[in-house]
Amino acid sequence: MKNPQIIAQSPGRINIIGEHTDYNEGLVLPAAIDKHTTVQLKKNHDQSKCRVLAKNVDEVFEFELQDLKPLKKGWQNYVMGVVAELQRLGVVLSGFDGEIEGNVPIGSGMSSSAALESSLAYGLNELFELRLDPWQLIKVCQMAEHNFAGIKCGIMDQFASVMGKKNQVMLLDCRTLSYDYYPFDLGAYQVLLLNTNVAHALADSAYNTRREECEYGVHFFQKKYEGINSLRDVSVETLSAEMTKLPQKVAQRCRHVIGENDRVVAATRALVDKEYKILGELLYQSHDSLQHDYEVSCAELDFLVDQTKNKPYVLGSRMMGGGFGGCTINIIEKKWVEPFVEEISKRYKNQFGLETTPYSVSIGNGASLKKVSI
Repeated sequence: MKNPQIIAQSPGRINIIGEHTDYNEGLVLPAAIDKHTTVQLKKNHDQSKCRVLAKNVDEVFEFELQDLKPLKKGWQNYVMGVVAELQRLGVVLSGFDGEIEGNVPIGSGMSSSAALESSLAYGLNELFELRLDPWQLIKVCQMAEHNFAGIKCGIMDQFASVMGKKNQVMLLDCRTLSYDYYPFDLGAYQVLLLNTNVAHALADSAYNTRREECEYGVHFFQKKYEGINSLRDVSVETLSAEMTKLPQKVAQRCRHVIGENDRVVAATRALVDKEYKILGELLYQSHDSLQHDYEVSCAELDFLVDQTKNKPYVLGSRMMGGGFGGCTINIIEKKWVEPFVEEISKRYKNQFGLETTPYSVSIGNGASLKKVSI
């Protein structure tokens, strides 16, 4: 874009542990990464017409500010969703042109959608001098995903993309929205992501089904116990006493969420105490629960996790993200990364006929303004 007025960027994210807990008012432990979506913006002096180019796919999308309706699917929904939710706050926008480009892999579980939403919201906030605070922008992005992409996501992805800090993970309480930063220095170990390069079509519908199953569980406990507002309020003991009275699938979903919250707390203790072996064990426990209780894994993810279990230089591994594809997150000794990737890539291709894509990521900062030249 020639002479942009605003260049904003927001990162993708990893989640160390705490999967499918955010929309259950639970705990998560995400971090922003060094892969970003960048948005260039400028006013076009039209009252209503907007034009956005997605450079990665070489597609141009034009729309009117007063005529925003979700499409069946596509990146365009994230753009329109952010604009619609900003306008719902009562702010005044006018026509703008934009270019979007990024290197957050789509469908990988690194939340390319939140990176797109956050960079656009952050950029429009600056371009039109809206003076919205970070939490307002985070919620705008979350509701864009709800109302235009049709995914009833929690707030973790957008929070991590906006609020990330270099070399720190964030313990976010998705009920109170309180958060704490924890230094993330694994010493001789590092985070390695392995992308399955599969994105199963049922992921979106299954995600919303899991939300409904959790809500069923909440309603069940509310009828019998006081002070139950979400699965966050159900203890392990209470769940154990009621397991056989719940539908089997609902009981399993509840067991995952309640156990996962406990694993997040244990993970923060492990980081503080530099007990990285314990952290790795918690990742394996998380995957087992996601595979068997929450049932959001797939054969490709399970294979990659299983291949690490006889490797003493891998402390832990689990699926990351919504499920049914995307990446595994692994804690691996740095000097073993190259031979490990070579070996597991061959085995994965022999098993599934697919390539696996490795990503060594570092923990970076959240949304930022790269350039202002108004």
